[in-house]
Amino acid sequence: MTKAHKLDCESVSDTCRFIIQSENQEEAVELAQKHMKEVHGTELTAEELQSDHLQVV
Repeated sequence: MTKAHKLDCESVSDTCRFIIQSENQEEAVELAQKHMKEVHGTELTAEELQSDHLQVV
């Protein structure tokens, strides 16, 4: 079974229900960085996202 990389904004924000899920880790990180910057005004590095926010499901 292929693993997916997931970011669930709802797990850290009670006002955002955005979810990213992709089998491609680079794509998940890129989409998460774009979302965090455009919606939350926060810029995170790929390393920060991978270690603190992305889940492997």
